[in-house]
Amino acid sequence: MKQAGFAVIACFVWVGVPVPGAAAAAAPGYPSKPIRVVVAYPPGGPNDLSARTVAQKLTEALGQPVLVENRAGAAGNIGSHAVAKSAPDGYTLLNGASALTIAPALTRNLNYDVVKDFAPISLTAASSFVLAVHPSVPVSSVKELIALARTRPGQLNYASSGVGAPPHLAGELLKTMANINIHHIPYKGVGQSISDLVGGQVDMMFTSPPNAIPHVRAGKLKALAVSTAKRSPLLPEVPTVSESGLKGFAIGTWFGLLAPAGTPRDIVDRLNASIVRIIADAEVRERLS
Repeated sequence: MKQAGFAVIACFVWVGVPVPGAAAAAAPGYPSKPIRVVVAYPPGGPNDLSARTVAQKLTEALGQPVLVENRAGAAGNIGSHAVAKSAPDGYTLLNGASALTIAPALTRNLNYDVVKDFAPISLTAASSFVLAVHPSVPVSSVKELIALARTRPGQLNYASSGVGAPPHLAGELLKTMANINIHHIPYKGVGQSISDLVGGQVDMMFTSPPNAIPHVRAGKLKALAVSTAKRSPLLPEVPTVSESGLKGFAIGTWFGLLAPAGTPRDIVDRLNASIVRIIADAEVRERLS
């Protein structure tokens, strides 16, 4: 069934990129034990869902269990640091997301180097966001939302899954481009933020399609727009923010697997080749489309 709301990305993007500190040869017989994929965010979000989808198929492809471990906290930095400092042997991977690229701008004295401490394996998927509002907010379009916010400066609020997460940045981009004052309420993960949005404790948020669509269909939320440049095939009737009046507005997120720097190149290549085949699989495309 189509729930994930991701666009499958061609996984060849990182294939030709030199891997920082890559060793010359892999250990023979890789993999000979379970592989751990760290998700630096709580369960239930789009990062977690994409990781589990790929991990299930990697288990079949590699003949060893590929286990997902959620290590949330510090805007994703706890899990990312754990992988960055792990042994570069191919048995600890990170399901990274676009938030990783802005970590240095958000965290002073970051204890890992986003560029130097990882060996990129492959991009896997991308997701748009849905601008969802509670039905009690008397708007049915982005234009109406902007007009309402201007008459109530500082009174409306929006939730996000955490400070520095892409939905937070989407909210800030909306504030800047629309020149409105709405208050940010950060949560520790997606689950509670969605619950509070549905319950009316917060007014709106940018969230992934699988989090929004069931509540939109049930009439518990209103979908005003999607955040990417093109409409979502899952919500074809919902306009983009750009076509709703904020021309040029476009933001989303991507997901991809990374290993610690120094991971042998042939391990990286084998994992990349496996993911390329996995993403080409019709079942995976169905789950991530």
